[in-house]
Amino acid sequence: MNIKICGITSMKEMQQLDGMDIEFAGIVFNRQSRYYLNERISGAELKAADLDISKVGVFVNAAYEEIMETVQIFGLDLIQFEGSEPASFCKKVSQDISVIKTFFIDGLQAEAIDELIQEFDDACDYYAFDTFKKKDFSGITSGFDWNALAGARIEKPFFVGGGISPEDAAQVTRFRHPDFFGVDLNCFFEKETGTKDMAQVLRFKHELKQLSI
Repeated sequence: MNIKICGITSMKEMQQLDGMDIEFAGIVFNRQSRYYLNERISGAELKAADLDISKVGVFVNAAYEEIMETVQIFGLDLIQFEGSEPASFCKKVSQDISVIKTFFIDGLQAEAIDELIQEFDDACDYYAFDTFKKKDFSGITSGFDWNALAGARIEKPFFVGGGISPEDAAQVTRFRHPDFFGVDLNCFFEKETGTKDMAQVLRFKHELKQLSI
């Protein structure tokens, strides 16, 4: 089970996650978000760090030139789109770097999810599914309807977000789908906004491992 921790705003947290063998770290470049990086980590600092964790740049309706410049400055490994980016734009970016496309699926059933993602089939490398989009794209607070994905024919590795909390490890391990790739964690693993609770992250990771045995 892969874990992505989103909303990282310090090198200390990046290094802590790397030391815990967390697979992905999300860095938000959307200025509307309360998790916006806003120069709290410099590109030179991040590129110089000896890290195994994959660095995911999170964008919302950004221009191609801005995205590619940010990739170079920060040495990003993947891009995650959380806005209304069309499939054609995702495909263009995916020719340069791996792309995760986020879909918000509140109230949708399997057939509607299949229809929603169909045009993105050859436009990106991963999907992420979430429930409810705040105006400032700052994080999700509502619970996820796991049954909504159970019958969907996704056929691409995907992350599930949607307000997963430290108490949800059992729910995560019970979920079955051949393309389920990982979880995307954020606001419920914090001491305060923008400060991750690493003890909760580590406990959740260990619990996932124990429940999967």
